[in-house]
Amino acid sequence: MIRLISYLVIYIFGITVTIAQIKSEEIVIDNQAIQLPGTLSFSDEKQPLVIWVHGSGSVNRDGNQPQYIKQFRQEINKKGIAFFSYDKRTANPKNVSFIQEDGIYFSDFVSDIKEVVNHFKNDERFTEIILVGHSQGSLIAMLALKNVDKYISIAGAGETIDKTLIRQITAQSAEFGKLTEQHLKELKETGEIKEVNPNLISIFAPQNQPFLSSWIKINPVEEIKKVTIPTLLINGDKDIQVQVSDAQKLKEAKPDAQLVIIENMNHPLKEIKNDEDNMKSYMTADYPISKELITVVTEFIKK
Repeated sequence: MIRLISYLVIYIFGITVTIAQIKSEEIVIDNQAIQLPGTLSFSDEKQPLVIWVHGSGSVNRDGNQPQYIKQFRQEINKKGIAFFSYDKRTANPKNVSFIQEDGIYFSDFVSDIKEVVNHFKNDERFTEIILVGHSQGSLIAMLALKNVDKYISIAGAGETIDKTLIRQITAQSAEFGKLTEQHLKELKETGEIKEVNPNLISIFAPQNQPFLSSWIKINPVEEIKKVTIPTLLINGDKDIQVQVSDAQKLKEAKPDAQLVIIENMNHPLKEIKNDEDNMKSYMTADYPISKELITVVTEFIKK
């Protein structure tokens, strides 16, 4: 019994020391008037640095309700890899007035991540910079790879966003899918949609149209052909937003990329055993991040 207690004390102490070794810095990166507050975490100097590139929506540095970015951070730090994520420009209330005044375009998100990379490119604490682009961030990262050493795409689309939107909405309603197709055709041809169906206003609201119009023009299959650094493509087979075929299309466009399909991983990177848990995992941090994802990313970074 004494030996067992001693072991437990040593074990608990060991965990405490490990946690204490993780250093954290709060950093605000400015892109002109836009403020991008974020968190840098690392356990030692001379580590590779992962910079997270957000998917769609107003996503904060932790990944909102499902906390998938925070979970990723915690696990990747344990592997001796530094990590930085920031509040997307649309997630920071201090940016609202500037966004309302100037609008927002796809290139704005590319500009933001370029500023983040510039902030760290000469930081001698880190041996290399790896961009990890999730969902929409896969394409954003592709366009911001100057001064970056490795690129990882997680759940990145393999087609232009108009095709993805039509497919996703059609899966829910054939009628709305047809309307979506008509709206997108009008947007591409004229640059605006004069009369938006009320059921689709959350997507095609007037303030969203310039952003969508700028996004539609960029084809990830063409952009990934320009990538010259080591590339890892990841998709989960439980992803109901981005299909495995999207990752396969990116692989076909860049044959030297490494492709990994992760069993039971969904779009917010959670390990899902039962299909009924898939949507639930979008709203809570109770579901764990995929262990295989962490293993695959770690091996790619350290090889």
